[in-house]
Amino acid sequence: MARTRCDRTPAWAQLQAAYQATGQALDVREAFQADAQRFSRFSQEAPYVFADLSKNRIDAATEGLLLDLARQSGLLEHRDAMFAGQKINHTEQREVWHVLLRNPPVAPVQYAGAAPEFIASEQAKVHTTLDAMLAYAETLRADKVITDVVNIGIGGSDLGPQMAVLALDAFADSGKRLHFVSNVDGHELAAKLPHLKPESTVFLIASKTFTTIETMTNAASAKAWFLTQGGTDIARHFAALTTNVAAANAFGITTTFGFWDWVGGRYSMWSAIGLPIAIAVGAQGFRELLAGAHAMDEHFRTAPLESNLPVRLGLLDVWYRNFHHFTSRSIAPYHSALRRLPAYLQQLEMESNGKRVDASGEALPFDTCPVLWGEPGTNGQHAYFQMLHQGTDVVPVEFIAVKKARHDLKGHHPMLLANVLAQAQALMQGKSDVGGHKHFTGNRPSTFLLLDDLTPASLGALIALQEHRVFVSGSLWGINSFDQWGVELGKVLAKDIEPRLASGDVSGLDGSTAGLLARLRS
Repeated sequence: MARTRCDRTPAWAQLQAAYQATGQALDVREAFQADAQRFSRFSQEAPYVFADLSKNRIDAATEGLLLDLARQSGLLEHRDAMFAGQKINHTEQREVWHVLLRNPPVAPVQYAGAAPEFIASEQAKVHTTLDAMLAYAETLRADKVITDVVNIGIGGSDLGPQMAVLALDAFADSGKRLHFVSNVDGHELAAKLPHLKPESTVFLIASKTFTTIETMTNAASAKAWFLTQGGTDIARHFAALTTNVAAANAFGITTTFGFWDWVGGRYSMWSAIGLPIAIAVGAQGFRELLAGAHAMDEHFRTAPLESNLPVRLGLLDVWYRNFHHFTSRSIAPYHSALRRLPAYLQQLEMESNGKRVDASGEALPFDTCPVLWGEPGTNGQHAYFQMLHQGTDVVPVEFIAVKKARHDLKGHHPMLLANVLAQAQALMQGKSDVGGHKHFTGNRPSTFLLLDDLTPASLGALIALQEHRVFVSGSLWGINSFDQWGVELGKVLAKDIEPRLASGDVSGLDGSTAGLLARLRS
C-alpha cells in the first residue's frame, strides 16, 4: 500500500492556485444563479441517507481537483487495505477491521486482498460472540425481575451505546430503564444509585482490558453498593464486556463477552460493547443496525469516488480546513433523539484526527482536525446560532433532519422541519441592512443530511458514513487515525498527583500545580 501525504501531490498545488483564483471568493448564491442544476450536481443518495452539499463553497472544478488529490494520495489503496484487514494502525500493529463486525453471516462479502481463511476464522469468532451476546440480551429483556441496566464505561464504551440507545428510543420495547455512568466524578454514580434496587439491577462493566481506571473505580463502587444494600449474587447482577476474562472472574463476574484488538474503542458500538443497544431494541433491531452500517460500508468500498458520499464529505473537510482555514464544524441534528450525536462525533473525529504528526512521525506543515461542537435544533437556535449567522468566524454547519416523525403531536414536526430548512437557507442567503445590526453576510456554508426515518438501519448507515468520512480526511493528511496517544499523558500524571493530595508532597511540581494542590488541601 502506497500513501502520499496530500501536500506532496500535484493536486495540492493546483488546489492552492484554484483557491486563490476562485475558491476564496466563491459566493454560493451566485453559483446557484449561474447553474440551475447545482442542487442535483451537489446532492446524492447513499444508503438510507440523502445528502445536499450544494450550499457549500465548492464548484465542480474544485471537487474535481479534490478527487485528483484523493487518487494521488493513495486513498483507494488505503481504503482497500483497511477492508482487507491489513495492519494500517501501524503504531499499535493492529488491523482496523470494525467493518468485519458488520459483515453479515449469510453471504458475507469477501474483501479483496485478505486471506480467505483469515477472514473466515475472524468472521466465525465475530458471529459466535454476536450470537451469544444477543442471546443474553434477549434473556435479560425477558427477565421480569430486572428493571434497570447500568452501563459503566467511558469513551467509546459509553458514547456510542448511549448515543444509540437514545436515538432508538422509539424502538425500545424491553421495559428496562437504561442508565450510563462514565465520569470518575462520584456525583454521577451517586446520583443514580438511590433510584436502583440491587435485586432488580444489572451492571454492565465495559472495558476491553478491565483496567480502565475510571471504569474500574465506578465498577468497584457499584459492587460495594450492591453488597452493602444486601445484594448476594454478583454473577447474576454483573456482566463484563472485556477481553480480560480472568480479571472479570476475579471481580466475581462469570458472564463475559469479548472483542478483538482490531476493534478500536470509538468503533466498538458494533461489538459486544453494543450490548446496551441490543437490550434496548432487541436482537433483530441490533442486526438491523449492523445491516445499515454494512450497506454504507459497501457504498464506501465500491462506489466511484465522484459519487461516494463519505469521500465527498471527507474531501470537503480537507478543502475547508486546509484552504479556507475554517477551525470548527457545528453539528445540528434536528431530532431530539440524536441529542448525543455531537458528543459521539467529537470523539470519533477529534480523537481520530487530532494529530500533529504524520504516520512516519514527521510534524505536519498544515492543520488537521477541526473542532466539532453542537446541540440539537431548535435549542441551538436560541443559544449559539447568533454567532453562526453574524459572528466574525465562518463555521460550516452540518444539519441532520428526519422526514418522518414517530409521535402524533400535531404541528410539531412540520415546525421542526421548517426551522431546519429556514436556518440553512438563512445562512446561505443572508440579509442586507444599511444600519448594520440586522445585516447578515450570508454565504455561510452548510451540509444537509436527510433520513427518511430514524430506524436502527438508518442510524447504522449514518454512523458508518461519519466513520468513513473521518477515514478519508485522515488518509489524505497522512496520519494514523486509529491510535490515541494524546489520551494517555494526563492519566499518567494523575497517577503521580493523586497520592500527593494525601501527602502534600509538591516536590518536582511546577509552581501552578503545586499552588493548586496546596489550596485543595487547605
